[in-house]
Amino acid sequence: MSKAEILSILDRVANPKHPVILLTTYSSGLRISETLNLRIADLDSKNMMIRVHRGKNNIDRLTVLSLENLKMLRSYGSLYRPTDLLFPGLIPGKPIAASGIEQSFRRAKKKAGIAKPATVHTLRHSFATHLLESRVDLRTIQMLLGHSDISTTAHDIHLSTHHLASVRSPLDGRDPNA
Repeated sequence: MSKAEILSILDRVANPKHPVILLTTYSSGLRISETLNLRIADLDSKNMMIRVHRGKNNIDRLTVLSLENLKMLRSYGSLYRPTDLLFPGLIPGKPIAASGIEQSFRRAKKKAGIAKPATVHTLRHSFATHLLESRVDLRTIQMLLGHSDISTTAHDIHLSTHHLASVRSPLDGRDPNA
């Protein structure tokens, strides 16, 4: 998904907590379960990083914290006043249910008129793709996503036709006087 499509979806999410969750998922390349299990202490605004504890396969890692996301999280925090879990659910000590976030995403996607297949997990793929299109190296993206195998990272990236069309053959860049 393009950044414009993602922002269009976020603008149409009805529950005021859900855009913050979805933006955090996209802007940091998190799995929805990782986003929902974030604790306030996991946000490092000094270094603009998020600590992911026991992500997939119980792997701890760091990922980026976007300045725009931090602003939104601060507004969210002043409004909802979380004390430990960033996104607490109705059951004390448990996060918001992922199914509600998925449902909210589907409804907003439909309202935005986006017909292409996409789920909340697509936000993670889009994060990786957008980083690569911004010329972040594959190894860095691998570390941010928490992949142990680079082939998993490569599989998650879906380059746009525009990006592919911007690539020039090395032959076209050669010195004619060489």
